[in-house]
Amino acid sequence: MKKPRKVFGAGINDADYVVSPTGPDGKQVLCPYYNTWKGTIERAYSPKHHDRRPTYIGVTVCEEWHSFMTFRAWMMTQDWQGKQLDKDIIAPGNKVYSPDTCVFVSPALNTLLLDCGAARGEYPIGVYWNKQTRKFRARVSTAGRDKHLGYFTCPHEAHMAWRKAKVRLIREAAREQDDPRVYAGLMRHAARIERGELTENAA
Repeated sequence: MKKPRKVFGAGINDADYVVSPTGPDGKQVLCPYYNTWKGTIERAYSPKHHDRRPTYIGVTVCEEWHSFMTFRAWMMTQDWQGKQLDKDIIAPGNKVYSPDTCVFVSPALNTLLLDCGAARGEYPIGVYWNKQTRKFRARVSTAGRDKHLGYFTCPHEAHMAWRKAKVRLIREAAREQDDPRVYAGLMRHAARIERGELTENAA
């Protein structure tokens, strides 16, 4: 029996099968369970990934999920196909990947929340300086596209327009969810944005 292999110094690949078998066409096919698990371990424990995405610094994976086979057993019980693993929706601001805090969501929903933690730069979230009008432009991301919200004389007004639009979009998304945990989590996200409690978010 092969010795379990360490992944990014923390995860343990204890699979009792080949996770990247060769398909009929001669190409390797990576197991979707392993692919998701490896990506999760990477986000938490890879220094190179932290250099690219510093919002993941301080993120951890619960001890039981350090074992690939334990994670796989959990993932097999979830509605995961075509979806992405998220640790922030159920518990806003959460830094731990675990069965109690994670859920699979659509890429569109994940992107909607990722936009909440976009890099602020010189101005507040959702605010950009427009040279042509010499005013502050507000825009919000929805369905993968930027929606123009108007021009404003000060960055605070533009940010308030973004905040109002973002809260509306998240609450609309919440009403479309079947999972009560996701609904409640989205409503908490909306409330935090409404109060101005914005923190950087990572999937």
